[in-house]
Amino acid sequence: MSPRMEHDAGPTSRLAAGLFLPAAAHRAGDGHALLAPVLVLNASYEPINVCAARRALVLVLKGVAMTEEENGHFLHSARVAMRVPSVIRLLEYRRIPHQSRALSRKNILLRDRNTCQYCATVLPSSELTLDHVIPRSRGGSSTWENLVACCHSCNRRKGNQTPIEAGMKLMREPRAFNLHTSRHIMRLMGRSDDKWRKYLFY
Repeated sequence: MSPRMEHDAGPTSRLAAGLFLPAAAHRAGDGHALLAPVLVLNASYEPINVCAARRALVLVLKGVAMTEEENGHFLHSARVAMRVPSVIRLLEYRRIPHQSRALSRKNILLRDRNTCQYCATVLPSSELTLDHVIPRSRGGSSTWENLVACCHSCNRRKGNQTPIEAGMKLMREPRAFNLHTSRHIMRLMGRSDDKWRKYLFY
């Protein structure tokens, strides 16, 4: 569940983002710190999204959010050193639509946890493609319910067939993102950060 946060278009946000460009960072690890996942809470403490540390820092510097938990690392630039957040909370409550994720390759792979839905192999995003369960040439549409993550080997094997015709079986029925799906993904990601647990495991 992803809140529609304002874009970083103003001078304040550009300045905030500029403070933490990897090129300006003093330590080699700072660039990676910018990509660390940060849990985003609504003003009500409800978990609603995961974003990169860079985005989280911009939201904090703009006064849109506040840091609730830190991950123990500092991010250094030429002018400032800031603790990297692990959890941030929006200062104003955002009403989150039941489904607000755009249909995209990235979100299909996120929903399917980078796992081929035919052979259950977990792979990097670069080694996965999207498969139309019902092929486009046979009327299949590009929807949440007809697109799945697929490895190249299974994609070639399935070809222009349905799973039944190819003798293949889907791991699970593909569905659109919903509250349960998003919360489950956040919990999976939160297993690597103990500071997320009190917000996700209840």
